[in-house]
Amino acid sequence: MKGALKPAAAAEMIPEGASLMIGGFMAVGSPERMIDAIVARGVGGLTIIGNDTAMPGKGIGKLVSAGLVRHIIASHIGLNPETQAKMLSGEITCELVPQGTLIERIRAGGMGLGGVLTPTGLGTEVEDGKQVVTVEGKRFLVETPLKADFALIGAWQADYVGNLSYMLTAHNFNPIIALAGRTVIAEADSIVPVGVIPPDAVKTPGVLVDHLLIRAN
Repeated sequence: MKGALKPAAAAEMIPEGASLMIGGFMAVGSPERMIDAIVARGVGGLTIIGNDTAMPGKGIGKLVSAGLVRHIIASHIGLNPETQAKMLSGEITCELVPQGTLIERIRAGGMGLGGVLTPTGLGTEVEDGKQVVTVEGKRFLVETPLKADFALIGAWQADYVGNLSYMLTAHNFNPIIALAGRTVIAEADSIVPVGVIPPDAVKTPGVLVDHLLIRAN
């Protein structure tokens, strides 16, 4: 881990037009303080990669409401009417990806793989413009890897060297996006001494975390 930052200082690292992977499932496991700091800074033109856009006033939905998002790659946007309205008006472009395919594309990006072969989406709009290959007589779509300039993670606990653990469904996308962000910024509910988190509870090792958020006051 390179160092600890207050939320405002972390938000200053994110330039106009950056791509952000953000953990969370309907905002469960999303780094809310980090998102608030980005909204306060007002940097825009963002590409957001995440499972969904949550709801107005929660998680990624805050970035949508603030008009900071240019493009979204997500599995669905059905819970956020603001995202839907902005997509229909052309303010936001949206690439909808089946949920399993989305997380596998992110994993491929983090692992340095050339892509993912999946039958999901064959014969639908998902197939349009994509390469199709045949393996042992079966057809598969070639789905390209996803990476981002930043991965923003919401964890339950962090220790002083950046090891992270997650609580229940907050596991969702967080451990995988930690592999695929060029810069990884983690926000934890609590920061504890090294050794408090049992080794087998560490789901994201500190070597993957560049910066850990600390309280603003």
